[in-house]
Amino acid sequence: MNAPAFQYGAVSSPIVTPFDADGGVDTHALANHVETLVDAGLDGVVPCGTTGEFASLTDEERRTVIETVVEAADGRIPVIAGAADTSVSGVLARLRFAAEAGADAGLITLPYFHTSTDPDGQRAFFERVADDSPLPIYLYDIPATVGESIDPGVVADLAGHDSVVGLKDTSGDLTGIDAALRRTPDSYTVYQGVDAQLYPTASLGVDGGINALSQVIPEAYVALGEALRAGDDDRALALHREAIAPLFARCAEHGFAPAAKVAAGHRGFIPDPRVRPPLTLPDAAGREAIADDVDAALEVV
Repeated sequence: MNAPAFQYGAVSSPIVTPFDADGGVDTHALANHVETLVDAGLDGVVPCGTTGEFASLTDEERRTVIETVVEAADGRIPVIAGAADTSVSGVLARLRFAAEAGADAGLITLPYFHTSTDPDGQRAFFERVADDSPLPIYLYDIPATVGESIDPGVVADLAGHDSVVGLKDTSGDLTGIDAALRRTPDSYTVYQGVDAQLYPTASLGVDGGINALSQVIPEAYVALGEALRAGDDDRALALHREAIAPLFARCAEHGFAPAAKVAAGHRGFIPDPRVRPPLTLPDAAGREAIADDVDAALEVV
């Protein structure tokens, strides 16, 4: 299988799931948000990821979100659909629906709650999914929520599978992402999932990022990609230090689904930042601080 085509320095957005006043998925706001990000020049969108609160959505709502995003993207940028679940059959069911909806690829984690007792367990889980996947798949390494990192040997082994085309690394471990880059072929795509590490890992050879705050200050991420491709390190470093890293640090205090929603709401990208329990929104002071950091970031661009 072939992965969607991206260029060096590309950034895709793991988009939030807006909710309406009744608490349901606001499909109109979601479609408008996708349109905003397409117009801003981002390279892809990722519905039903961590920032999209996928774990708080019903199966029907997940379907609605992916269908809405695919329709809104309208083939202009790739859609990588989150398909995480705790069982092989559950992941495959989500991948099949994403394929039917028109998504270009799927993004899968290790099972959460149960962790593996041996790297062979991780390998077997991913292999069984990959063997029957209707879509190209990206592995998603996010130990903070899954409970363990993907073993580097498993990443290397799975890179040879026809269906496994890349990795989103949100481990925060620079040694680990360097190992993934060294032990996988050039055709294998490695994305940085930690916004504040996108620029630092560019020198290691990451292909780009899947970054939550790209839906808040897309101008900064587009400019960073342009600077990286042009070899303008001074410009890239300034965007990293003065725009992306400070906002990332602020949002990390509050969690990225709530913080991204507050920040996107401040930009007028979504009408309502409400989240579902157990997530909570920042207090008034926190919201003001996030808004101030968004404005400061935009001044750098």
